[in-house]
Amino acid sequence: MAEILTLDDVLDATVLVGKILKKKGHVVHTFTEEDEAIAFARQHPIDLAILDIKLKKMSGIEVLAILKEDNPALRAIMLTGYPTVETAREAISLGADEYCVKPIDRIELEEKVEKVLAAKPRA
Repeated sequence: MAEILTLDDVLDATVLVGKILKKKGHVVHTFTEEDEAIAFARQHPIDLAILDIKLKKMSGIEVLAILKEDNPALRAIMLTGYPTVETAREAISLGADEYCVKPIDRIELEEKVEKVLAAKPRA
């Protein structure tokens, strides 16, 4: 069981990810506001962040950079409905473990979360 933060500007998307991962036994904290998600991550231990790249005030890439600055060991999966090579490269260079194109299906999400959580921590 992991503590997972999910951030998407679309409430239904965070609710769906939350439902899928809660059924797998994870504790999921869902957010639609970047500031709230960052503040929560600074106050609580998080094992995995699932971040949409396109948000309201900043990009998911910017949120990832802030979260990684505070917690370098944090695992991350980036989601996007607008995939580009540039955003994929940037996300991976900042330490994202996976980059997924939306709409992501339940099985793919479960498999990627399991894979990322099972991976050895970075040195």
